[in-house]
Formats: sequence, C-alpha cells, structure tokens
Amino acid sequence: MGSRLTVVDLFCGAGGLSAGFQAAGFESVFAADSCEAAVRTYQANLGERVHCQFIREDIKLPKATVIIGGPPCQGFSSAGMRKPGDKRNTLVTCFARIVARVRPLAFVFENVEGFLTAEGGKRVLDLLNPLIAAGYQVHVRKINAANYGVPQHRKRVIVIGGLGWKPSFPEPTHSAYGAPGAGLAGKLLPPTPTLEEVLADLSPPCTKEPGTPQGHFYRPLTGVDLERARALKPGQTMRDLPRELWHESYARRANRRIMDGTPTEKRGGAPAGVRRLAANYPSKAITGGALSEFIHPLEDRNLTLRECARIQTFPDEFTFRGTCAEQSQSIGNAVPPRLAAVIAGNLAGNLSTAEPSTENGELLSFVPTLSNGMSPILALVTRLVRSTFPEEQFAQKEIFLWD
Repeated sequence: MGSRLTVVDLFCGAGGLSAGFQAAGFESVFAADSCEAAVRTYQANLGERVHCQFIREDIKLPKATVIIGGPPCQGFSSAGMRKPGDKRNTLVTCFARIVARVRPLAFVFENVEGFLTAEGGKRVLDLLNPLIAAGYQVHVRKINAANYGVPQHRKRVIVIGGLGWKPSFPEPTHSAYGAPGAGLAGKLLPPTPTLEEVLADLSPPCTKEPGTPQGHFYRPLTGVDLERARALKPGQTMRDLPRELWHESYARRANRRIMDGTPTEKRGGAPAGVRRLAANYPSKAITGGALSEFIHPLEDRNLTLRECARIQTFPDEFTFRGTCAEQSQSIGNAVPPRLAAVIAGNLAGNLSTAEPSTENGELLSFVPTLSNGMSPILALVTRLVRSTFPEEQFAQKEIFLWD
C-alpha cells in the first residue's frame, strides 16, 4: 500500500476513534455526526474536516484507506430500554452499505456488547451480509477495553474487515482483573492501570466550572445523596445500602433478574444504582450517566468530567464542548482513544503488507463472549451465525469461542 493512510469516521461523536487513528499515523479526511456538541468537540481537538449532519446511505465521501465508525448504540445498550425496531438500530445497515458501496481497503466498526444479541442476532447479520457479499474478510469479537490498557472494564464489539485480504485482530496488550472474563485474555501481560493510578496526579477538583484541567469540578452532595455516599464502601452499590437509602426507581426494579441477556423496557438497566468505585481496580465502564452513578473511590463526591475523560484515556488537553450533560454524554459515548490507537496501529501494520485480491468475502472469526459459558440468547445468535456462514466458508474452518 502507499505510505499515506487516510480515514473517514462516521458517527464520529467527540472523536475517540479518530484520536486513536490520528495517533497511529492516519490522516482524517472526513468525519460526521448529528450531535452538534460532539461535532464542536471534534472540531476543537481534531481538525476542521468534520460535519454536523445526519448520515445516509448515499452520503458523499472522499476516497480513504479506511472507514471507521460506531453507529449510535442506545438501541442496543443494556443501560437503556433496548427496543426492537429502534430506528437507531438501522444505522448499522446504513454503515455496512456505505462501506460496501465505497469499498475502502479496510473498515472498523465498534458497538456495545448488546449489539450481538439485539433482535435475536438480526443486527449482526445486517452488518455482515452486505460486507461479506462485497468481498470483505471479517473478524467479529467482543473485547474488554481493559485488556488494551484502558483503565476500565468496558466490553465492546469490534468488527474489522479487509477488502480481499485478511486483516489480523489486535492482540491484548494488558492483563486485567475485576470483571468476568477479564482474566482470560493476556494473562502474562502488564496489568492495566488501576483507577487510583490513572487519577493520581490530578489536583483537587474545585466546585465551580470549568475547573483545571477543564471539567475538573464537582457539585457537592447534600441530603440523602451525601448519606448514600458516606454509607458506601469501595466496590459497593445501592443494593448494599439500607432500603431507606435506595432511589425510588431502584426500589421498583430491585428484584429483577436478567436471565437471557435481553432486558425488556420494564427491566431497565443494570441493577447497580449508585456505586462507589474501588481504587485498586480498573473502573467500571464510563457512560453518559457516570457523573451521577459513580462515587469517587476515596472522597464523598461524584466523579468529575475530567476524571471520566481520563478513565476514557482522553489527554487533559482534549477539551469538550456543550453543556455539562452534553459533555458527559460525549465522554461516555466515545471509544477510548487508547483502544482506538491499538486497533489503528495493528491495522496500519497490516495495510503495509496487504495484497488485495478478488477472493470472496468470509467471516474469519467470531468471538461472542469473554466468559465461560454463554446466555441462551447468545447461544442462539451463535447458532444463527453458524447457519448463515457455514464452517466451510471460514478461512480457519471454525468459529472461535471463548467458552
């Protein structure tokens, strides 16, 4: 391949994926997202070639080596109300058809782990069918960002494809602990940083915006919120508190159980409520609601925006635009730049020796779980993938499972 590596970022958000690709030597030639605050954040930190627009299948794009993107995940997220038929889900098909039409040498797709089980696996096929038909050779794997040096347990689905050539999937760079399946990858590698380590050199936060560095401020807790914080020990959640300290919304769903991996609207999100993080472990996954959900490991306060950004591996000079709520959402939605840089660096190495051919597209690997065993719905999706892409179509003659 030529020495100039270029990238288009669709559904770019604040630019976590682009930041990692730029760090790995890619030139961003186009980015787009429909969220104005996220686009202004991208523009302030990563360049002017970003557009605030809705993304459609007929979008006009400049020629690029790679197309990357993570269509909005709320339709799949276990932290939301996973609605079948959510219009945001169809953006997966939009992304796949854009890649199939434009035909870059490679693509990278990122989404939440709920993407795998959404609508019984239909969204996985919506992504794979157009891409494999167009000649892409594809890896689909669920990973934990902690195994790539990100100081949080953030499980995500990463899909990587090469047009007529076989890309490799990036190997873990770090060992991790403190979450199911985290120890199954990279056991002999350096441990991922703990929450205490990643926040260690931040100065004390202030109580007024914007803080130094930007976003390093908090609003003091009062009343029952302060009572909850004081009662929580590191690693504890609302379920460990006396019932009189539970949120009303938490009390309504306290007895729910997610047995099949597909929460209904009534089940809501993960039954944790407020949580005090543990200093000697990687953080739990940073989301758009982290400011209200997470208590600092050592102080009786919520995290600051800057602490959330650090856990997401954004550098302190990376500034965010919009209201506090919009900044929190931009940070929580982002792909950690460190994870993106590992993916991009591995892909850049692949591209330097790639020799595209006219071979048919195929599914190179499918790793749907990091844990021992799988839920009934995930087993159903695995059978669906096997039946759609029979083993004889696999380059390595098998679907890889960590079970």
